Amino acid sequence: MLNFLILDDLIRLALKEDLGHGDITTEAISEFLGNGEYYFLAKDNFILCGTEIVKRVFWHFNQDIEVDFVKKDGDFVKKGEKFGFVRGDSKYILSGERVSLNFLQRLSAIATETNRYVKKLEGSKIKILDTRKTTPGHRVLEKYAVKIGGGSNHRFGLFDGVMLKDNHIDAAGGIKNAVETVRSKIPSTIKIEVETRNLKEVAEAAAAEVDIIMLDNFEIDDIPKAREIAGKKIKLEVSGGVTLKNIDNYINYDIDYISVGSLTHGIKSVDISLKYGGKYENK
Repeated sequence: MLNFLILDDLIRLALKEDLGHGDITTEAISEFLGNGEYYFLAKDNFILCGTEIVKRVFWHFNQDIEVDFVKKDGDFVKKGEKFGFVRGDSKYILSGERVSLNFLQRLSAIATETNRYVKKLEGSKIKILDTRKTTPGHRVLEKYAVKIGGGSNHRFGLFDGVMLKDNHIDAAGGIKNAVETVRSKIPSTIKIEVETRNLKEVAEAAAAEVDIIMLDNFEIDDIPKAREIAGKKIKLEVSGGVTLKNIDNYINYDIDYISVGSLTHGIKSVDISLKYGGKYENK
């Protein structure tokens, strides 16, 4: 579920950035504008994501603007489709056009890319995870898009899960000391994950009875040995170097998660336009 308080803050910030002291172009031709109908046109194939954000962008201008999507978040949209309509005062619609598209294009791209990874793993138990490599301030939206694409969320932030990474481990003098120290200071309900760089560290993490072991940039041939060391109780997460081109290589391995940072930080937005469809009489 989206947090609409955070969402509205993001929309206000985006509109303030774009509008500044006003839309001078639209204001200058306002004498030609009245109520109009506009439609979203898909110029790529994609998984739709961001419809509620788009509605709220226009509603920040005027609650009477009608935003009607013929498809919902998670639906496949084909290139050339008209998949949504905006009707109302053109001056508000034109002023909100770019911000609405920026949200819609990026979130749909994240959902689409995530879905590509998920489809590659169909038939396996492996879940695709996102990371914290998100656009600053937009994490709630980008992690939502990952879920719409069929992926799963890793921890949302530093506050809702323990992840002992290389710098934590090195500073603490090793995995055993780091895990014992953390475990003594957190509730028992919080899971502990440890990032490991080699099989020796996998053994140390397994001995510390952590919940999840991350295999960071491991050679694929080392995964069976890592599973043998970790046993069946501890979950394994593979991270680093996994792409759509090589993810097929992992499907038959006994791992639980694959985390892919590029789902959110390496995305090219899909191509969507908002087009004028004619005058509109509000009935």
